[in-house]
Formats: sequence, C-alpha cells, structure tokens
Amino acid sequence: MSSQEEILSDGRFSRIARDPRFWEMPEKERKVKIDKRFRAMFHDKKFKLRYTVDKRGRPVNYSSAENLRKFYALSESDSDLSESESKELAVKKKKKKKAKGKGEADS
Repeated sequence: MSSQEEILSDGRFSRIARDPRFWEMPEKERKVKIDKRFRAMFHDKKFKLRYTVDKRGRPVNYSSAENLRKFYALSESDSDLSESESKELAVKKKKKKKAKGKGEADS
C-alpha cells in the first residue's frame, strides 16, 4: 500500500487535503445537541436496554444508554443544569425509598 504522503503528492488526489468535504468532523460537532426536554433519555429506564450479543452474534456487555451518550450531548446551557438536577433527583429518590421503608415497617 502507498503511504498517505505519496497519495497526496499525486496530482489527481492533491485537492483532498485542501477540500473541506474530506476533512474529519471536529469532536464538538460530532454529537447532536439536545435540549433539556430530552435529558430524561440518559437516565430513564425506558431508554436503557442491555445487550448480550451484537448483530453478528458475538458476546458484548453494554447498554443502549452508552450509545445515547456516544451520539447525543446536552446543549451547553442545559448541561450544567442537568448535572445539578440529576443530583437532586437522586436525593429525592433516596428520600422516597426511606419514606417507603418507614411506611412498610409501620404497617
């Protein structure tokens, strides 16, 4: 195989290095930005599936939530809110579990 330098030095392919259509997409622009209305899909159980095999039958150990994080990102203004709100949500869940536990123990 020819090296990358040899390919770019060839007159037929030299424009590839200068043409923006062939540039790699920047990391910031790869992920689709979503707003706060859809942030529940990152932590909701309805969106989380556990996969045991891939499409070719090989064993894997990952979930669909990992794919969501790979392709989607919260918008910049919402990402700060989502981190603090996710902590608040976790605290509320703990309080509900404690309240349920006390209610079940009383009855």
